[in-house]
Amino acid sequence: MEDFVSQIIICENISIWSSVSSGHTFERVCVEACKKIDFAPILKDGSVPDFSAVIPNLALKSTIVNWCQTHLINPPKPFDLSKAEELVRSLSSKKPNTQIEKDVPSVKLDHAVSELIRSSSEESVSAVTTTPTQPLQLADSPSCYSSASSSSEIETLTAPNINEEEEYFLTKLKSHQVFDIEEALITLRKITRTEESSRVVLCTPRVLSAFRSLIVSRYVNIQVNSVAVLVNLSLEKTNKVKIVRSGLVPDLIDVLKSGSPEAQEHACGALFSLALDDHNKTAIGVLGALQPLMHMLRSGSERTRHDSALALYHLSLIQSNKTKLVKIGSVPVLLSMVKSGHMTGRVFLILCNLASGSDGRAAMLDSGAVDCLVKLLKGSELDEPTREGCVAVLYGLSQAGLRFKGLAKAAGAVEELAKVERTANGLTREKARKMSEMLKRGSEEEQEEVDWEALLDSGFMTRTKFRFGGGKDGSCVNSSEF
Repeated sequence: MEDFVSQIIICENISIWSSVSSGHTFERVCVEACKKIDFAPILKDGSVPDFSAVIPNLALKSTIVNWCQTHLINPPKPFDLSKAEELVRSLSSKKPNTQIEKDVPSVKLDHAVSELIRSSSEESVSAVTTTPTQPLQLADSPSCYSSASSSSEIETLTAPNINEEEEYFLTKLKSHQVFDIEEALITLRKITRTEESSRVVLCTPRVLSAFRSLIVSRYVNIQVNSVAVLVNLSLEKTNKVKIVRSGLVPDLIDVLKSGSPEAQEHACGALFSLALDDHNKTAIGVLGALQPLMHMLRSGSERTRHDSALALYHLSLIQSNKTKLVKIGSVPVLLSMVKSGHMTGRVFLILCNLASGSDGRAAMLDSGAVDCLVKLLKGSELDEPTREGCVAVLYGLSQAGLRFKGLAKAAGAVEELAKVERTANGLTREKARKMSEMLKRGSEEEQEEVDWEALLDSGFMTRTKFRFGGGKDGSCVNSSEF
């Protein structure tokens, strides 16, 4: 929870945080006041928020409440509407030109996110192994959709625009008959898999709210199909942040912990898809997804392990999640997977991210990462992707300086890097060359250091005594006895 402390100012009068159509999060009553007097503030980045719909940011709300409970602070209270209006009017008087324009379409999220496409994910693994500090280059999908929001879970300031398709599925999903629910989920799963436009139309707050109870249902088919539908909805870029803010991530984590194997497989895919958006990475880590994903990395089906690995890779691109992964003991687990040759390509991606941070480097050096990687390079049946991964991770660890030099020399890295430099191509060869030069430069500096014991044994200090003292009878003030 401390990760949010620097980002959240908890005032006595603020308790309900809501996201608006443009993706910003504000205090709800203040948004209502802005809407009432047709005022929209200009933010620091020059953008103007869109107040056409207000969605409760459940992830942020629960984070604030948990932080207050941990630090024994009373939860903040809501703003009074009259005070909010007074505050907003004072701002509008200073900025009279920031009035809300009528009939302006909702602003779409401006952050370009990568689409979850499995075939391109496979190609990205080998590409990123050579450039560990760069995100996976997955294919982008066109961002040409926008969605209307309305529900009891979501509070709208304008008349809701509910389509008949949404109403039909909501009726089925809230039915008391298990058969009706299963039938609706199977239909939704087919539609959202094949029709991209349906992903936007059906990803409304009311539909997402209905999924909260279905994802943790005791009926296996309901759980599996509901999580599968969520995966399909998350493929649309504009839905990713919306799904996280609807409060469904904790439910997905529960599925990872105690769901059926097939549901766990889909939950890993959903978290992988959601983690592609930079706005979601911190929230997913704070809500506790890292530990269950690490567990899925070592169990379940092959598809479950692959999706959990890629989810961990994307989540570990930010520093707060790198620190969390180190704290939960992920480094020894990842190195053991490298030693066993299991999923080395994807594991190298995570290790490269961890090696880019000081705490990750320290944990990896403590866990014997240098010796492990150099032994892999010495292997006679080493394939090219594994060699590229080893060199990429070693290059990240080389930023540790003197400690890395000592461990690398002891493990025999100089000879192995020289072999890589002769036989590899591109970035792998360049990284091996730079590390070799660094290790050789360190050896030359050590050779140039003065050997004081040899100098003392050769009588250099005695000869120096006569030069500065000027006598041979031992009465000189300079003495070789300490």
